[in-house]
Amino acid sequence: MAAAHTSQNSAFGASRGVVTEDAFLSWIGHRIREARARRGVTRKQLAAEADVSERHLAQLESGEGNVSIVLLRRITAALSVSLSDLFMTGGEQSSDVTDNGKSNAASSSTIARILEQMPVGKREQVAARIIREFAGEDSDRRGRIALIGLRGAGKSTLGARLAKEMKVSFIELDREIEKDARMPLEEIFSLYGQSGYRRIEKRALDRVIREKERAVISVGGGVVSEKETYDALLASCFAVWVKAQPEEHMSRVIAQGDLRAIADNNEAMEDLRRILGAREPFYRKADLHLDTSGRTVEQSFRELKKTLHLKNK
Repeated sequence: MAAAHTSQNSAFGASRGVVTEDAFLSWIGHRIREARARRGVTRKQLAAEADVSERHLAQLESGEGNVSIVLLRRITAALSVSLSDLFMTGGEQSSDVTDNGKSNAASSSTIARILEQMPVGKREQVAARIIREFAGEDSDRRGRIALIGLRGAGKSTLGARLAKEMKVSFIELDREIEKDARMPLEEIFSLYGQSGYRRIEKRALDRVIREKERAVISVGGGVVSEKETYDALLASCFAVWVKAQPEEHMSRVIAQGDLRAIADNNEAMEDLRRILGAREPFYRKADLHLDTSGRTVEQSFRELKKTLHLKNK
């Protein structure tokens, strides 16, 4: 495959091996132009299909505009390629990818070879992380820490402590949903059903992101079931998947006095495992994973701070 091909032209960085944001964005723009040319569509047609302005698309293709994961996924979907496929080189790279006006000499063959050997799901995660970090989003997203995962993992407990440590607001998205709907979650589900709840959840998350540049947000475990909402979260927040073994999820929820998980359900544990199994590939798209299994709150909190590179006291 072309991933093993060595080119004198540049894909990611300069000859000294340093990958700059400008070089990365120029390379992404080149890859989008290549994919559009292969499909035989005009820039105007692609802009319409991807729901992006033609001017913005022109900036992206020239390497002059920033790009979010959500936007790039819309563009790749319109081009009928996957996000990870965009990162696979297909031969000689264009010499117009530059670093401070100079042609780069490094090859992306090593990166492409590594990506090629990964499972498709893992490749998608790595591609998304590269985009976040090199497209200049990472520092912006780190202002908002979103804790995701099933109930009983420790999101609320750890989130409240983390917010206090960071001196920012702690927001439980469920409470914001109730505030916007002016009714408890149970009534929202009863009146509007799952789809109605997801629409309110999306509005609440959009509002929180719009209003809070810095915050710790505890998000319901089902957010991953709505692609648009989850994409918005990943693009705007630094996501941490807080997880535990199914037995610990269940025991913690019960210990909190919440018996909804086992009410009228003799197969609650099996249901929990099925839910976790179905959602795990989506949870894995989070920037960081924190396993609280067998750990005290203090141990989990210290590990959380460590993974976020916060100084432990």
